[in-house]
Amino acid sequence: MLWWYWVVFGLVLVAVELATPGGFFVIFFAIAAIVVGSLELLGVLELAWLQWLLFTVIALAGLALFRKPLVERLGPRGSAEMDTLVGEIAVPASAIPPGEHGRAELRGAGWSVRNVDTTTLAAGQRCRVVAVQGLMLDLRQE
Repeated sequence: MLWWYWVVFGLVLVAVELATPGGFFVIFFAIAAIVVGSLELLGVLELAWLQWLLFTVIALAGLALFRKPLVERLGPRGSAEMDTLVGEIAVPASAIPPGEHGRAELRGAGWSVRNVDTTTLAAGQRCRVVAVQGLMLDLRQE
């Protein structure tokens, strides 16, 4: 392949990585394509099968060696912030029977909540957050 095919392919893959939510997956293929294109430009790689082999090796080695550290260092950190909600006080907007879902206010924002208590939570009653399940808060009477 021509060297600039590899470079354009790599730049397209960089754009795909930027357009898709987290993961740091496609970026290693982008880097591999740009490296192979650069080596072909320098005249080091002329055989197509060798270019594809090097592209595969670089991409898979990058995935194996660098993806996990990148995700740990640069990945989302939302769960730690959500865990700080446990123990906070929320106020239901309306009555929520046991095991049912509803809405409550916490820190000035509306949240989807679930009543995990055995009694109905009344509107305006102070309730304690006992768990966070995604974006759903589990509440009990205070």
